Amino acid sequence: MALRKYKPTTAGTRWRVGNAYSEITTNVPEKSLVEKVHHTAGRNAQGRRSMRYLGGGHKRMYRVIDFKRNKKDIAATVKSIEYDPNRSAFIALVFHADGEKRYILAPQGLQVGSLIISGDAVAPELGNALMLKNIPLGTVVHNIEMQPGQGGKLARSAGSSAQLANKEDKYAVLKMPSGELRKILINCYATVGVVSNSDHNLESKGKAGRNRWKGIRPRVRGVAMNPVDHPMGGGEGKASGGHPRSRTGKYAKGEITRPRIKGSNKMIIQRRNGKKLSNK
Repeated sequence: MALRKYKPTTAGTRWRVGNAYSEITTNVPEKSLVEKVHHTAGRNAQGRRSMRYLGGGHKRMYRVIDFKRNKKDIAATVKSIEYDPNRSAFIALVFHADGEKRYILAPQGLQVGSLIISGDAVAPELGNALMLKNIPLGTVVHNIEMQPGQGGKLARSAGSSAQLANKEDKYAVLKMPSGELRKILINCYATVGVVSNSDHNLESKGKAGRNRWKGIRPRVRGVAMNPVDHPMGGGEGKASGGHPRSRTGKYAKGEITRPRIKGSNKMIIQRRNGKKLSNK
């Protein structure tokens, strides 16, 4: 993909680095694959605010994505690469040989007119979805299932991928985007390739208003509040603060947040910080 540096014709474009969208082929979504999205603005079922700093934003339609890739052994042709306002990656509209249309996450390098297929033992080529046991070692994959038939859960954001490092009995060992080494059942599906829009993290919004368009309201710093409102509030002048923590007092740095008895600990061989687990 390519980035676009805007000329400083306004204050908002002076620092903006945006996407050139050179891969996008259409700006009109497939009507049969979009649904309405109800925005709650952070309110729960009682109408009370349960999440702060949310609200407003531009209207969106949700694109129904096929994360399961369960239409097996039926070839599909890529008709368009599209922008999706609900995720950082681009999506691809594919037409199957039997006439059905679906959206999938677009891998980097997928072109209009390409043929893709999913199945238990299809060729491990770009955009194809198959079982981990049939994918060669060293292959980079995305949209990885955690349970067979569940649908892809891992490595779905822009530019992310995992590498198949090893196969052990009924498990495949994957090196995750975080660096974690993790075991996944070998019968789980994954899609070959790296998720598109890999330069997404290099974009710069340029102004606060672009966050408002996304439904994100201004966030107040804890040190700017009073002691009654936040543990880090109060103090004379700028002498407030203390150890970084949340509004409820939970430490933000250094505290272990993952439960020590979490069931999936046995699937993790090495954490992203390099520490190896005992897998007991």
